[in-house]
Amino acid sequence: MITSLQNRNVKEAAALSAKKKERDRQGLFVVEGKKMFGEAPAEWISRVYIAESAEAEILEQYRAKLSGLSYETVSDEVFAKMSDTVTPQGILCLVRQQHYNIEEMLENANKKRMLFILLEDIQDPGNLGTIFRTAEAAGADGVIMSERTTDIYNPKTIRSTMGAVYRVPFFYAENFPSIFNKLQERNISVYAAHLKAETAYDVCDYKKGTAFLIGNEANGLSRETASCADQWISIPMEGRAESLNAAVASSILLYEAYRQRRNRT
Repeated sequence: MITSLQNRNVKEAAALSAKKKERDRQGLFVVEGKKMFGEAPAEWISRVYIAESAEAEILEQYRAKLSGLSYETVSDEVFAKMSDTVTPQGILCLVRQQHYNIEEMLENANKKRMLFILLEDIQDPGNLGTIFRTAEAAGADGVIMSERTTDIYNPKTIRSTMGAVYRVPFFYAENFPSIFNKLQERNISVYAAHLKAETAYDVCDYKKGTAFLIGNEANGLSRETASCADQWISIPMEGRAESLNAAVASSILLYEAYRQRRNRT
């Protein structure tokens, strides 16, 4: 059992939680909690750590999965040091990062009615995680992000995905506008959520190949990116609200596409 806060593995887990540079260097990210551990593909898991006080419960609940993995027990004090949460659930694992490319995503998508969400410079980890969760629920084929979008492997983002990060392909585009050509070549129409749009989102046909474009929480879409879209759309609002949260806007658009496709004749 690990009892020292100076242990190399303890320091490593803490560094992976705190620093994107370290996550990228090692190709690992931190997953905490029973649900996230339970849903993680076993072949992705590198190492598992279990808090001493939770060991009996964790072993009983996940005996089959843990039988194929090596794990270490750590003292509760050490586990608190490794954890990024206020109320740790007693299990933490290091998971191998996954890498996708746009060609694979397009090849594996539903050819007749592809659906993607495009994100420009989303900064809030909770927003990004929620968008992943909604993308999975609405049947999206993937999430495509600009390079300046926050790190998908940030622990707060990972928690917010509620496991969708394991199942929804994603890609960080070095040249974000260039992605639009690749999508349009596959007959995927790009709809930009834009405050200056004159067309309401719910009058468009999303039963064909569709990609929704969402901008930064504070600044919206850049002029260059917005100009690449096939059409601008707006979400009508009452009262004095000027805009919607990025995750909320994404959810509305993705679920409109899902509604249309689910009710298709």
